Amino acid sequence: MTRIAGHLVFFFLIFSTLPGQGQTSVKVSDFKKQLLEERALKDADFKTSAQSPIDDTEKADFKRLNYFKPSTAWVINARIEKYQTPDTIQMRTTTERLPLYIVYGKASFNVKGKVHELTVFRNVGLMNKPGYENYLFIPFTDETTGNQTYGGGRYVDAYIEDSEFLTIDFNRAYNPYCVYNKKYSCPIPPSGNHLSVKVNAGEKLFRKK
Repeated sequence: MTRIAGHLVFFFLIFSTLPGQGQTSVKVSDFKKQLLEERALKDADFKTSAQSPIDDTEKADFKRLNYFKPSTAWVINARIEKYQTPDTIQMRTTTERLPLYIVYGKASFNVKGKVHELTVFRNVGLMNKPGYENYLFIPFTDETTGNQTYGGGRYVDAYIEDSEFLTIDFNRAYNPYCVYNKKYSCPIPPSGNHLSVKVNAGEKLFRKK
């Protein structure tokens, strides 16, 4: 598991058991500190790591990713409907690759007085690997897509919880790797995973310095 993934697991262990539906109640100072530390770590990894999606020829000019400001309003405690007999689908990507995903369930939550829904997936190729046993994948688009954020949508990770709720932190929404380097093959968010609201959280559109 990467350093970034480790931070994410730590976060979800803290906040995944919060009650209720919609926005959660978290300690703002601790939340902001943790998130900014994660972002600094990711920026450093993008600039120096051999696994960085940034091309080696561009790393010298890379400064940091662009982010929305941290907001606890976008730490969502969604109600999750887990499918008892889930389908396995081939998800479209930016290339001809068609990876297999299990349709884990549907998450529903309230933002600004309106109920929104997102289909939640499990990556068949990852689910049996150490560190990914509880990993969930949520590709989505929203009303910032193509303007403030990448036109192909963004992803947000979550983790299986032993409850009827699922913590979705849109502050940790991130761009597909193909944003930075066309050699990557990136899942395309299903059309049904569009949120009719501006998700002003997470990573913004990447612009080369």
